[in-house]
Amino acid sequence: MSQRYDSFTTIFSPEGRLYQVEYAMEAIGNASSAIGILSKDGVVLVGERKVTSKLLQTSTSSEKMYKIDDHVACWDKHYGFQLYMSDPSGNYRGWKAATIGANNQAALSILKQDYKDDITRGEAVQLALKVLSKTMDSTSLTSEKVELAEVFLSNGKVKYQACSPDTLNKILVNAGLTQPAIKES
Repeated sequence: MSQRYDSFTTIFSPEGRLYQVEYAMEAIGNASSAIGILSKDGVVLVGERKVTSKLLQTSTSSEKMYKIDDHVACWDKHYGFQLYMSDPSGNYRGWKAATIGANNQAALSILKQDYKDDITRGEAVQLALKVLSKTMDSTSLTSEKVELAEVFLSNGKVKYQACSPDTLNKILVNAGLTQPAIKES
């Protein structure tokens, strides 16, 4: 009778690995993309929404990004904004730009090439959308397929702002990543 090392979350394999952590890492690698970019005036977060069927009712709420609470974000007066990414094993690291999900190696390559230290929040939005457009499976970006959120200072307070679908569509049209919607008469 063979032993099943991967059926419990706290059982180590003979090699000393937790299979459940490896399965979680694999699931993240196959999930939809998410990109975070640190700018000199904030942080930009962009996520891909997976639309599995046209018959499913689209959610009006965010799929990848949530504001946990007002007191969770902090502003570091010595270092400014920071971007951290953690993995299922509990390891975390600070990044200037990071990506997870499907095609993350291609996205990381574009980020390495185009990221600059003095990037503004507006430029970071454009870069994140460019990276997502080149690494997503879809041919065009729309507010139904993309989420955008920013963290920045407003009147001396840290503000989290998720982009509305209408505003996001305008940003995508201005960036040349989608066609303007045709209004019916």
